[in-house]
Amino acid sequence: MKQPTVLVVEDESAIADTILYALRTEGMQVETCTLGSEALDRVRSRRPDLVILDVGLPDISGFEVCRSMRTFSDVPVIFLTARHEEIDRIVGLEIGADDYVVKPFSPRELAARVRVILRRAKGASDSPQPSPMAQEDADFVHDTDGARLAYRGRWLDLTRYEYRLLALLVQHPGRIFARSQLMDLVWHDSLDTVDRTVDTHVKTLRAKLREIDPAGDPIRTHRGMGYSLESR
Repeated sequence: MKQPTVLVVEDESAIADTILYALRTEGMQVETCTLGSEALDRVRSRRPDLVILDVGLPDISGFEVCRSMRTFSDVPVIFLTARHEEIDRIVGLEIGADDYVVKPFSPRELAARVRVILRRAKGASDSPQPSPMAQEDADFVHDTDGARLAYRGRWLDLTRYEYRLLALLVQHPGRIFARSQLMDLVWHDSLDTVDRTVDTHVKTLRAKLREIDPAGDPIRTHRGMGYSLESR
């Protein structure tokens, strides 16, 4: 069985060595680099199964690296950072990270988070995929093969998690999802569940939908219950 490959992007050699040892002990193949630009090249050329990405890199912010990465790759990303503020965690998750680990950290816990994300990513890739056809709603067109959504005739420019969240709501019009359910279904490979992450993504989705139809607001808030997509 092929062992998963993890790319560690960390400029502090002591931390990189600690991660390398912890993951290799778990039987994973590990590659390391110290620059964001090199990380982007590695992801393009070698296609690792997961990336552990330090936010404070010498050349490019880890946030910017992740944003660039998401334009061509869906590889799972774990941010590694000394920043403790919740807003930094929310920003990291919003731009496409799968988890967020704050320094100092337990190498064993990090290895456990890696295992969980790899296992769930593999499960998602092994599960049956929807048929490659457009699923149409009165307002939405869902191109499942191209992983994109249109609203009232215009394709939406969505981040990874915005797409996952809106696609789930479109597939189940009228159904109310609690925040905890959305975290499980949309952010299923993240161990840290932050309710505000759901609210923030709903807010950005609403803003993008209003750019197309200022009077439209198909996402409904049900106080104390969760969110749903208005059924037409």
